[in-house]
Amino acid sequence: MPSASTHSALNRQWELLQQLPSHPPGITCAELVARLSSMGYLVSKRTVERDLADLSRQFPLQCNDKGQPYGWYWAAGASVELPGMSISEALNLALIEDSLRSLLPSPMLKALAPRFSHARAKLENQAPGNCTARWADKVANISPSLNLIPPAINDRVVEVLHEALLNERQVRCSYYSAHNDRVRELTLNPLAIVQRGQVSYLIGTAVPYSDARQYALHRFREAHLLQAPAEHLDTFRLDDYLATDAFQFGSSQTIERIQLTAWIDNGLARVLSETPLSTDMRLEPLEDGYRLYSTVSDSWQLQWWLMSLGDSLTVEAPDELRFRIADKLRKALNRYEL
Repeated sequence: MPSASTHSALNRQWELLQQLPSHPPGITCAELVARLSSMGYLVSKRTVERDLADLSRQFPLQCNDKGQPYGWYWAAGASVELPGMSISEALNLALIEDSLRSLLPSPMLKALAPRFSHARAKLENQAPGNCTARWADKVANISPSLNLIPPAINDRVVEVLHEALLNERQVRCSYYSAHNDRVRELTLNPLAIVQRGQVSYLIGTAVPYSDARQYALHRFREAHLLQAPAEHLDTFRLDDYLATDAFQFGSSQTIERIQLTAWIDNGLARVLSETPLSTDMRLEPLEDGYRLYSTVSDSWQLQWWLMSLGDSLTVEAPDELRFRIADKLRKALNRYEL
């Protein structure tokens, strides 16, 4: 079995070959040292020169020695397609694997499974002697909200929905409507899939209507692919749909933009000065805090945020929102009173 140092040298030399261009003037040893360093291989210029000299005996490499600094490249006509996976590719796959799972069609995800496995194995193998391979252990993406357990999703249903979206076909399904507390039979035109926190949603139109709505994937009981082509694809644009703040949720399909005015305390003002509510947000200093001015969407998401702040914020305008929040707080207080 090769020693750890031999294995590390082989990986370094493989990465080195990947960096060589296919034409002169080539890449210099100093540039190769910098690139290898960015991948976690801390080597000297002399080590790279020795590697290139050794590799040139096994591979069709050429050195442009017409002027210093010398440049290395693949000889004309040489095949530069090397098997395997670079450390950078492995790291990228490891970092995006979780986010890709809910967004890729099932057949594509299955096709990528060996690549994901290869990436994890390469990083694990390289970790002892390569700081880049340990990068995935040093970063994380967490939700600022409560860590809710993801809902269970029927794998077969997800496969059908992915196939319908990929091939732009209608789907017949049984869908549980939480609002009405009943299962409905629907024919849907799939338009997009969006991941929002722990929940994935299918955006689509229900025959015979044309307005796009969200359908939580975990609420599908059954789904069957139809031969009929999906409708409304030519008029739907996902970016435009998301720009309407549809995923902040509201009491209607159209969410109104409002001018929010509120009193906030000093602690919340410090937070919002770093992460503003909107591009036009203003904070006006007061004796006992700040007055907040901001254009926001009048959505359930806004209400949840306002309610979560307790006595750190008081809505002053618009009046309708102020009365709505006050009513909810009075009802909450009544439930706490003994």
